[in-house]
Amino acid sequence: MFLTLLAQSSSNSGGGLVALLPFLLIAVAMYFLLIRPQRRRMQEQRALANAVEEGDEVITTAGVYGFVTAIDGDVIWLEIAEGVDIRIARQAISRRIPAADGAATTADDGGAPGEEPAGQQPGLATGEQDAPSAD
Repeated sequence: MFLTLLAQSSSNSGGGLVALLPFLLIAVAMYFLLIRPQRRRMQEQRALANAVEEGDEVITTAGVYGFVTAIDGDVIWLEIAEGVDIRIARQAISRRIPAADGAATTADDGGAPGEEPAGQQPGLATGEQDAPSAD
């Protein structure tokens, strides 16, 4: 009787491997679809953080734009307004803004930076109007 059970179990041994094949395929698919692209993104982020230099315009992960004024190990000093510096972690840099894009955003109307558009009163933003005077 023991020999008949042994003979039956040895004839079904190939079925166990075939049953594991879908699980193995799912694991391989997850590696190529999820894990590998995430590792590539992490490497690109690490390379960007290491390539940041003083004077670069960057965006942080919180969406803050600024210019790098100093680098002290894993700490970056970012000037977000004239005379306003903040300290951030090097890994908080989301991306670097190319110099050409930064210069193009200063003059949307084609005039020199700091000039008011033609026909607009100084100090008023586009779309704002003078309050009616109470004469």
